[in-house]
Amino acid sequence: MKRPDGRRPNQLRPIKVTKNYMKNAEGSCLIEFGSTKVICTASVEEGVPPFLKGTGKGWVTAEYGMLPRSCTSRIRREKTSGRTEEIQRLVGRSLRSVVEMDQLGERTIRIDCDVVQGDGGTRTASITGGFIALADAILWMKKQNMITRIPLKDMVAAISVGVYQGTPVLDLNYIEDSKADVDMNVVMVGRGEFVEVQGTGEGGTFSEVQMRELLKLAKKGINELLALQKKYLPGLKVS
Repeated sequence: MKRPDGRRPNQLRPIKVTKNYMKNAEGSCLIEFGSTKVICTASVEEGVPPFLKGTGKGWVTAEYGMLPRSCTSRIRREKTSGRTEEIQRLVGRSLRSVVEMDQLGERTIRIDCDVVQGDGGTRTASITGGFIALADAILWMKKQNMITRIPLKDMVAAISVGVYQGTPVLDLNYIEDSKADVDMNVVMVGRGEFVEVQGTGEGGTFSEVQMRELLKLAKKGINELLALQKKYLPGLKVS
């Protein structure tokens, strides 16, 4: 089976990371999965949500949005939509899974993921790039003596997999995603455990055997993304 862009079924799109993309943010990057481009920034703010006040614990949260012409047709500007809320909650959950909140103090790290061009996989690019921005912000906090050590338990990345024209494929672009029989987003940490698996039979049902094959394919892709993150975060050591 030949994919629309000529890739092998188990091949990621070309991944590019531009660090420190936004000069005013404590951590930032532009991450590109092929034609999908997402700006990820991390802002360190004093204070936490009301439910954490007085606990000494910090918080990590995320916001996500797409620019009006990030896709083939214009998207209306809006504060939030159901899809937007679902994605930003996913990004927030994924990043919180690797942070020791009690080591942040009562501070919030806010991750903003702004899609400047979408071609499939915007949520997985947001998580993968969001971690790079988050880690850079935490390294910045350490340099500012705001924290005594790096409060990261692990690294985290995400990728999409699916069944396209009867074949399991890795890292779907928009053409594949829109026509896939099965679509799955997988979030995994460095030690090989899953944070979240979102799988849907778009064109019908899928078997347990297919699910296992897709998860195996996702783990391969995520391990490549974790290695890429390490390349761009040479000073990072997780506990």
